[in-house]
Amino acid sequence: MTLTRRTFATALAAGLSLGSLRPARARQTVRVSFQRSSTLLTVLKVKGILEERLGAQGFGVSWHQFTKVIEPMNTGAVDLHADVADAVPIFTQSAHAPLTFYAMEAGSPRAEAIIVPDESPIRSIADLKGRVVGVSKGSGCHFILAAALKRAGLSFSDIRPAYLEAADGAAAFAQGDLDAWVIWDPFLAIVQAKRPVRVLADATGLSSYNRYYTVTDGFAAAHPEVVATVFSALVEAGEWVKANPKEAVALLAPLWGDLPPEVVATVNARRSYRVTAVDRAALSEQQAIADTFLEAGLIPRRLDTAAVRIWQPPAGRG
Repeated sequence: MTLTRRTFATALAAGLSLGSLRPARARQTVRVSFQRSSTLLTVLKVKGILEERLGAQGFGVSWHQFTKVIEPMNTGAVDLHADVADAVPIFTQSAHAPLTFYAMEAGSPRAEAIIVPDESPIRSIADLKGRVVGVSKGSGCHFILAAALKRAGLSFSDIRPAYLEAADGAAAFAQGDLDAWVIWDPFLAIVQAKRPVRVLADATGLSSYNRYYTVTDGFAAAHPEVVATVFSALVEAGEWVKANPKEAVALLAPLWGDLPPEVVATVNARRSYRVTAVDRAALSEQQAIADTFLEAGLIPRRLDTAAVRIWQPPAGRG
């Protein structure tokens, strides 16, 4: 646009500033990933809370659902990443992923367990010797199985591990192809609702089973105000789920494949949903997981799991 005397005078007469004659700057879009288990991010998405709050800060929001989250986390494909259980950051840290930890969800150790059919003669972890045990390789369940075996004086060489992803493990367990299965919610709650099972051990005393929220390094450095807004929204979403259990079940059940309400209620009861600032000392609990995975040949080098980048909320917001 050419600013002639006439257009300048017209702008002044209309009470406009010179800045209003420039093209408006396009809004930046914040890319957020989530997975099916991302309860709090799902609540924010359905309620449109981030669109409202970040929109007021001049940002748009786009949502990206993944079933496998490690690749987008390693490559920085989005800005704010899906929340992940404690085992996943071992692999992203091993890959030198450009990630900053900005929030953590307090532990939910009852949300993963080693189970057997209720009619099984297996009564203890020690009874797993020589048995076929299903587990997802490289998951938090892989670690609690190893830790539980060690506590019982056994090792992986004493069992017959069947490495299966969760859906395949569910089918194998239902068909009787597994003597035991190590699994997390919501799969754990689903199988418990379908048939009588016995819990040999959950993660209590073995792992806190924390969840972590990460943001790409560059985005955290450039837009700490956005990270602060998302952090606050996650805290509030966690409080809402716990304070409104029936409403939370009604919101989540259709999005989780129309799970029975009682299954969703069980999952929500076992998750803490208490979001806090990241405690570096808590990250060190993952050292045992990393060391176990190194011994199993799942990662190529020893990690210092506390040596990661951490964003802290402004005073009074953590």
